[in-house]
Amino acid sequence: MLAAAGASKLARLDGATYPAALMRAAAAFAAVLTAAATLTGAFAQIREG
Repeated sequence: MLAAAGASKLARLDGATYPAALMRAAAAFAAVLTAAATLTGAFAQIREG
């Protein structure tokens, strides 16, 4: 959530409209969730092996 809020704030400071800032925030949030899921999967494999 913090990454999404930061991305949104930076987008607004860059002059983006609110919808564009929300899209950037959503993309950042999705990237963080994807990274967390990937790391969780990798750690689970390491623990099993």
